[in-house]
Amino acid sequence: MLSVTPIPAFSDNYIWLLRQDTSPEACVVDPGDAAPVIQTLEQEGLALGTILVTHHHHDHTGGLPELIERYSPEVIGPDNPAISGLTQRVGQGDSCRVMGRRFDVHEVPGHTLDHIAFFTAGIPPLLFCGDTLFAGGCGRLFEGSPEQMYRSLQTLAALPDDTLVFAAHEYTLANLKFAQAADPHNRDVADALAETRRAREHDRPTLPSQIAREKRINPFLRCADPDVRATASQHGNTETDQSTFATLRAWKDGF
Repeated sequence: MLSVTPIPAFSDNYIWLLRQDTSPEACVVDPGDAAPVIQTLEQEGLALGTILVTHHHHDHTGGLPELIERYSPEVIGPDNPAISGLTQRVGQGDSCRVMGRRFDVHEVPGHTLDHIAFFTAGIPPLLFCGDTLFAGGCGRLFEGSPEQMYRSLQTLAALPDDTLVFAAHEYTLANLKFAQAADPHNRDVADALAETRRAREHDRPTLPSQIAREKRINPFLRCADPDVRATASQHGNTETDQSTFATLRAWKDGF
């Protein structure tokens, strides 16, 4: 079995560390900073065999040069020349093997045009989705369109309900404050917000989330819900699920 633990980086990034009890080999996802990764690997007696990259932003790739020079790992990511050091370029429908597990690749543009997510089936299934799907929220649209991000989120929402969601940032508290504004009568959101506040008071990560949970609390996955649509209609067009999403995303940008 794979175990997954967060390596905190910068002010709110998580670099996810994958390992197995039967091997010293490790994998990390989106290493924006090499130093905390190296420190963790040395403390745990691990060897870095693979790096997974979801998109080109520097807080997800900044540690690549030092880690590549030090460990010579396989580096798997989207086909974008802005990401240096890739040994395998992957896109929609591709798969790769990491520590004996098959990881399927989903293209999920929106936050960036090159954004991908890695999914591996198992008990439970695991999703590494970078800055596309967050606990209670979704990424800003730096390059893609609302239509692209809406479709990307629908792709991820279609994964098995028990899929664990490993997003790349500790944004849950701010996301759920917005979720409560967008979905004020949702008891699941209120409970999740209280739980998140308790976790952050003790500096505990609020991730991973779960696909089933996100369908209950994440307004960006609830654009068809009448209550969400009614609230969003005060801020823009809600004629369709996609237009409701665009309205929610624009509202969140200034929230």
